[in-house]
Amino acid sequence: MPPFPARGARLNPSLTGCDVLVVGGGINGAGIARDLAGRGLKVVLCEKDDLAAHTSSSSTKLIHGGLRYLEYYEFSLVRKALGEREVLLRSAPHIMWPLRFVMPHDPGMRPAWMIRAGLFLYDHLARREVLPGSSSVDLRRHPAGVPLKPQFSRGFVYSDGWVDDARLVVLNAVDAAERGAQVLTGWRCVDAKRGDGRWDVELQDAAGRKQFVQARALVNAAGPWAAQFLQAHAHISGSKTLRLVKGSHIVVPKLFDHDHAYIFQNPDRRIIFAIPYERDFTLIGTTDVEHHGAVGQARIDDSEIAYLCEQASRYFAKPVVPADVVWSYAGVRPLLGDEHSDASAVTRDYQLDLEPGPAPLLTVWGGKITTFRKLAEEAADTLCRHMGVHAGPWTRGALLPGGDLSAWIGPPVRPDTDFTRFVQTVAVRHPALPPALRHRYARAYGARIDLVVRPEGLGEEVAPGVFEAELVYLHDHEWARTAEDVLWRRSKLGLHLSADDRARVTRWCEARWPAAAAASVSP
Repeated sequence: MPPFPARGARLNPSLTGCDVLVVGGGINGAGIARDLAGRGLKVVLCEKDDLAAHTSSSSTKLIHGGLRYLEYYEFSLVRKALGEREVLLRSAPHIMWPLRFVMPHDPGMRPAWMIRAGLFLYDHLARREVLPGSSSVDLRRHPAGVPLKPQFSRGFVYSDGWVDDARLVVLNAVDAAERGAQVLTGWRCVDAKRGDGRWDVELQDAAGRKQFVQARALVNAAGPWAAQFLQAHAHISGSKTLRLVKGSHIVVPKLFDHDHAYIFQNPDRRIIFAIPYERDFTLIGTTDVEHHGAVGQARIDDSEIAYLCEQASRYFAKPVVPADVVWSYAGVRPLLGDEHSDASAVTRDYQLDLEPGPAPLLTVWGGKITTFRKLAEEAADTLCRHMGVHAGPWTRGALLPGGDLSAWIGPPVRPDTDFTRFVQTVAVRHPALPPALRHRYARAYGARIDLVVRPEGLGEEVAPGVFEAELVYLHDHEWARTAEDVLWRRSKLGLHLSADDRARVTRWCEARWPAAAAASVSP
């Protein structure tokens, strides 16, 4: 794969005309670009910031059906999400894996019969081949009971999955690019007008440079900015109303040593998760708070930190306090507005709106990370049908970049054990790699690990565990342009490095990628 051109390079003139321009480099935009490119369409994906710079890197990082949505009778959404869990787990076993959840039973919350009934539905609404079903657990004898207060003696265990959300977005974009799409980060769509059977689109980068693209169809996958994009940039009035709900998370030093996660019921009838995170930490979230400020400026506030600490401390024997928080993040969920006053009750389902005509416009409203592939498939079906393109769905059994481990381990059996075998094979092939680094590379890059670990070596160690070879790979193949892209989205190395170490990575990136504010072009 060739390296990137210089920052700010002009678009390839042969690609300034395309079949579909996708606006938005979050999970939905990247997924739609990938699906369309795989059907043979000429696709351009533009993102004003970095891939997964906002909502799609600020999730609770779960592949889940949404157990709590059953209380709101969202059976269709839950069934759809449950059906996607194992499809996704098989597609990228390096960045997604099964996770068992423990729900301690609080008699003052939902009664045990209600929880058992909900878990029975959760087990049976969709077919399972990999994930085990639910069961009761005696927390006095189970490792998950050790860090909890002694009154929580009984609980329930069920299955869902974990995902590195930002890497999921990037891998969809990589797959789209390798199937012919052009991926542009740092380019904002500032104007889109319908012409004679086409969209005339103006893109602009942070330095004010402009590019012009003609597209047969336009996809608005701008997430929280979807309504704003339609009105301000695509000149479409009367669009739907999005309800913007902020979800915030905190990260604290690890609170337990086992590999299960917790789901805690709160007195306000919401739930929070406490999840093993990045080996040394516990991730706690999320909140549901109406967001009325600028979409890109969402930040956790003190009341949210206090809420998460308070609710976690209802269950853990050792209280969680704000001083424990080592990192936090917040994202804005673009939910379809409805009459519910409780933000947690607003549907997480999605809706696709097609404005037909010789130059169609497809807008994505809402959605959740677990259903992104299905959403992208439905979006591509809709556009292809309208544009007269005879190419059918293909992503259900397809693997994401790095997810095909067969050259290393032979035929796949099941995602979790396949990855374990893969790590063992990597250890044989790269015995000089320190075990922790070897495991991190295997998790991040899967079968593409040899694009990072090259025969010529890893190069300079810029910071502990951060080598030049990885930084070059992330720049040349994954659109990383700043230290933040590397430390907080392509990885979570920022959690493990000191401020001085992070500064060293920043200086290295600024010295070698000086035009970080300009545009980037896909490899």
